[in-house]
Amino acid sequence: MATTQIRSLVDKLNRTCRKALEAAAGNAVNRGNHAIEIEHWLRALVADDGAVLPRALAEAGVAVPRALTALDGALDRLRSGNDRAPALAPGLIAMIRQAWTVASIESGADRIASGHLLVAALRDELASQQLAQVIPVLGRLSADQVLERLPELADGSDEAGEAGSGPAAAEAPLSSLQSGKALATYAIDLTEAARAGRLDPVLGRDDEIAQVIDILSRRRQNNPILTGEAGVGKTAVVEGLALRVAAGEVPAALARARLLTLDLGLLQAGAGVKGEFENRLKSVIDEVKASADPVILFIDEAHTLIGAGGAAGQGDAANLLKPALARGELRTIAATTWAEYKRHVERDPALARRFQVVKVEEPSEARAVTMLRGLVEKLEAHHGVHIHDAAVEEAVRLSARYLPERQLPDKAVSVLDTAAARVAMGRAVVPPALQKLRAEHAALERARDMRLRDAALGGAALSVDTMIVDLANLETQIAEMAKRHTEETRLVGELAEARAVAEPEARAAAQSAVLEQLKVVQGKDPLLPVDVDARAVAAVISDWTGIPLGRMADDELETVRRLEDRLRTRIIGQDHALEAVARAVRTRRAGLDDPRRPAGVFLFAGTSGVGKTETAVALAELLHGDARALTVINLSEFKEEHKVSMLLGAPPGYVGYGEGGVLTEAVRRRPHGVVLLDEIEKAHPGVQDVFYRIFDEGRVRDGEGREIDFRNVTLILTTNAGSETITKLMDDPDTAPGPEGLAEALEPVLRQSFKPAFLGRLKLVPFMPLDDERLLAIVNLQLDRAVRRITETYDLPVTVAPEVAPAVLARARARDAGARAVEAVISGELMPGLAGLILDRLAEEGAPPRAVEIATGPDGSLTPRLS
Repeated sequence: MATTQIRSLVDKLNRTCRKALEAAAGNAVNRGNHAIEIEHWLRALVADDGAVLPRALAEAGVAVPRALTALDGALDRLRSGNDRAPALAPGLIAMIRQAWTVASIESGADRIASGHLLVAALRDELASQQLAQVIPVLGRLSADQVLERLPELADGSDEAGEAGSGPAAAEAPLSSLQSGKALATYAIDLTEAARAGRLDPVLGRDDEIAQVIDILSRRRQNNPILTGEAGVGKTAVVEGLALRVAAGEVPAALARARLLTLDLGLLQAGAGVKGEFENRLKSVIDEVKASADPVILFIDEAHTLIGAGGAAGQGDAANLLKPALARGELRTIAATTWAEYKRHVERDPALARRFQVVKVEEPSEARAVTMLRGLVEKLEAHHGVHIHDAAVEEAVRLSARYLPERQLPDKAVSVLDTAAARVAMGRAVVPPALQKLRAEHAALERARDMRLRDAALGGAALSVDTMIVDLANLETQIAEMAKRHTEETRLVGELAEARAVAEPEARAAAQSAVLEQLKVVQGKDPLLPVDVDARAVAAVISDWTGIPLGRMADDELETVRRLEDRLRTRIIGQDHALEAVARAVRTRRAGLDDPRRPAGVFLFAGTSGVGKTETAVALAELLHGDARALTVINLSEFKEEHKVSMLLGAPPGYVGYGEGGVLTEAVRRRPHGVVLLDEIEKAHPGVQDVFYRIFDEGRVRDGEGREIDFRNVTLILTTNAGSETITKLMDDPDTAPGPEGLAEALEPVLRQSFKPAFLGRLKLVPFMPLDDERLLAIVNLQLDRAVRRITETYDLPVTVAPEVAPAVLARARARDAGARAVEAVISGELMPGLAGLILDRLAEEGAPPRAVEIATGPDGSLTPRLS
């Protein structure tokens, strides 16, 4: 059947049937069916409480839920896998044609109702058999009796007044639910929301709002488009305009305007029938033109206009809007990001010239603070907490520094909102510290019970004495903390009552007294948050980024203060290097360094095996609590020029585009850690050019155009260049230079491998060669680690003979690889021999040894013994 004939038939449906057909089309699309079948349509009609069909089924004794279940089962059996818009099934078209005959000739109606469809289906032999298979009762219904009962069934239903008449009704678009309702269906009235107080105050965007008002006041081409990054406040500008319209603070031409947000997603939802989306959009445009009061449409994510609703050979939403936009008949405010504007809107000059760009830039920190202050009252009312002004300033400052991937004011609002939610939730739930203690107690209790059960059943009798002591200690801590939590809860309640006192002097006195008591009870680590202060905001940023902020915990503060002492326990003989690193870390943690640069940029120069890599590992573990905070990139893999782009990612059009760069992806995923760039001298010289902007500005643009922030990363570059110079200068202890002198002597040598501009941006830290005394200390350190591993694995005592350390040193010296040789001797000779002995004992006796002794053989070899 021709498309015009099908359209003519569909136009004969009343609103309820048309709405059900739209839902049927959406259901068919979602299921991937190839056609819209009778079952799709009946399922939508049965689910509509206002239709006649559910009433007819109920009168026939068919429960609506059971009918829906049966229809769903029938739909599940239909063929699926279609990815195109489904067409109307021939059987469905035939049923509509028969229903029009029933409605027009037998009922005298000018619209097809759902009852007429049922009569038509019952009269069609094939359709009635199809329905009887799904709902058996329908096979026993008489079409004539149903037709006779239709007026009574329709009485009081939504279909009672949907007959319609005249040409205008016949030409009504498929999607207009009823005249004048398209805007109510597909748009949200922002001016009404502003008058009802549902919009947040908008501060700091007066210039942008003034620009929008200027453009809207034009006679033609009066359509502003707001462009800016996600989170800068484009939608807030529109809401600010709505607030001004509601308050009467706009020119007379806009005083009676209604500002409506058009939901393109809602317009497209369920528009599975060809041309349905276009009809819906035309209905919206027609209602805007016909409105007595001026209507301004706001379209967020306006780039989705390109291609919206369009299929092959059809126009998209943008093309439908262009004529009305050009004539000034449709005033529209659009919003999109710069990237999407360039990609979609700017490429269509005819669309772009119908809009006037209004740039919405990220606000300064001072302006963002003003914006947030306007939201404080709403946040306090929502969460029921008090927000300090210091918390507002801290939310802006910390989010600007530590959340570079997002924009102000959005990220600051998120931080402040989260902090307020935590404070409100903290008053209602058990404190995390108390929860942790209870969880530890429960876990230890289970372990004790399992050991006791094993012993009772004849298993190994493992000691539980230590567990019993630990359980008693935990119970004491839990009792003390629970008591303190109860006291803090009482005082926080009293503080709320004190703040509710009307008389200012009495309120101040009562509040001061309660706060003093709280200060004594809470000490340095409160269990119950009182207000949203700067510390609560810093805690949110710390959790999101892993960086300790605000008032550092005592252990964190102690780690930073004595960082070189902690590092000396792991790195031997490099005190000057550790001191240089510790100074930089302390300056950063005190907030006195240049915030634009990375947390630290060091070039560790020295021979292999002197502790360069171990220093980076130790820094990651001490400062970030996890060795996984260290990212290692071996730059010897970037010797060829074409591999340099792998650090930042391939540019558009090249193989690998979109996969990200080795360096940038590592920092983007973990923007707060330590990055070790190993063997920089072996990389192509072009690699050095990559780092200039990183060292100077703390950021770089990757292959996909994203800004990657390095400001919270410690960059450590290592090189073996100049190793021979270091060895020669340090050979004679009497003439050996100090660290500063060694660094000066190294610079001319390093300039042979590195550009002066590159070296000038780094802190050169030379690592001294290790003499026997320092290497012996490393041997003892590595032996201690090996003993700990054995003890933790088998829970047995380990004895190391005094002659073992010198023997390891002698074997390591023979390899001439510094501290790496020590580790190689222990892990490659000692541990494999011990592993073989333990496995033999387990195989022969079924139990591990009672003790291990490590000694040396007559030839100086490492000889473990078991007992």
